[in-house]
Amino acid sequence: MKHKFGYKKLNRTSEHRKALIKNMLNSLIKYEQITTTLPKAKVLRPQADKIITLGKKDSLHNTKTLISKLQDSKSANKVKKTLSKRYQDRKGGYTRIIKAGFRYGDNAPMAIIEFVDRDLEAKRVDRKKKDTTKDTKTEESKVATA
Repeated sequence: MKHKFGYKKLNRTSEHRKALIKNMLNSLIKYEQITTTLPKAKVLRPQADKIITLGKKDSLHNTKTLISKLQDSKSANKVKKTLSKRYQDRKGGYTRIIKAGFRYGDNAPMAIIEFVDRDLEAKRVDRKKKDTTKDTKTEESKVATA
């Protein structure tokens, strides 16, 4: 019997596990889709749903709790302003887990965890856009030398 097993330990100390979950939550909020191992995704899913539920009720206490849990004001603002408005009519189930095969090195089961109705452009947040001024300068120099 598995009585009194409230959570998965993920083979980590409590501080390491808390930091891992916090970092994964921040990444999930920022990119709205992340790839991780299946056990980590299963641990992350209820945490993410609780964060969205906290953001849906607009109060100072909930805002402070969000910032305390995420340790990042940008993520907390995105939860309050964007994600909570998107899921205002939804009662729960804000995330989904999609199994994604096995990792090459150690054959660990992989999964993609993402928000339902996610923004497809959120994955490209950190990617640099091509600088058009450099491209036009190089084309002008090619024309001038030709």
